Amino acid sequence: MSKKNRPEPESLALAAGGVDSHAHLDLEDFDEDRDELLARASASGISQILNVFLGPDAYERNRSLFDTHPQVSFLLGVHPNNAPDLTDDALERMRHHFSTDSRLKGVGEIGLDYYWDDVPPDVQKVAFIKQIDLARELSLPIVIHSRDANDDTATILESHGFKDYPVLWHCFGADIEFAERLVGNGWHISIPGPVTYRKKSEAVQAAVARIPLDRLMVETDCPYLTPEPWRGKRNHSSLVVFTAQRIAQIKGRSLENIWHITGDNARRFFSL
Repeated sequence: MSKKNRPEPESLALAAGGVDSHAHLDLEDFDEDRDELLARASASGISQILNVFLGPDAYERNRSLFDTHPQVSFLLGVHPNNAPDLTDDALERMRHHFSTDSRLKGVGEIGLDYYWDDVPPDVQKVAFIKQIDLARELSLPIVIHSRDANDDTATILESHGFKDYPVLWHCFGADIEFAERLVGNGWHISIPGPVTYRKKSEAVQAAVARIPLDRLMVETDCPYLTPEPWRGKRNHSSLVVFTAQRIAQIKGRSLENIWHITGDNARRFFSL
């Protein structure tokens, strides 16, 4: 497909019902056109978006950006790369916000990240365990970030009794074997844009073919991980339609079917 003839997401003419389960629309990347892009998301069939605030400071600073956008719900967590920021005060502020803001639907993204070496793994693990304990205390779902740390991340959850707890593995990029481990633990899996990179995501595509439909969600992780045919451009929520389209091809299902199944899964998981 010519890059000059990229289809717009609205051209897929999807009915309302889709959910972008992971977005970072509060980042400054969207300061110039946030409202316009949220309108485009609705026009593209997206009924709800989960915006991820990376820590209590970001939440307190930016939550008002969505005051006139009730279709946006919130996640809040201290990312493993920011683990030293999870002070006792920060944790208590998070507890307060979760207890008082009904738009906050889960604790995340939290987990482990060994790709970057700025924060020692032991420091990351302490912050991770404190936050999964908070989620259990408040009976909230957990959204996982795991980069180059899948076994350690899953083992911590398993060893702390989170089998069959509402856990969503954000930005899944592993193989069939690991997908089966997640599914066996009763967890959900969110698929990002790189599943559309046909020559670089064979393992992920094979895993998607095996993941049960009732465990699947779709996400943008915008402004990152833009799907084809818009790879190389800034990602935004509307473009999640192309991720759903690729999953539908892999699964041998209609796009409309995958769109509504993944949307319904997200609505149940997050109580939207």
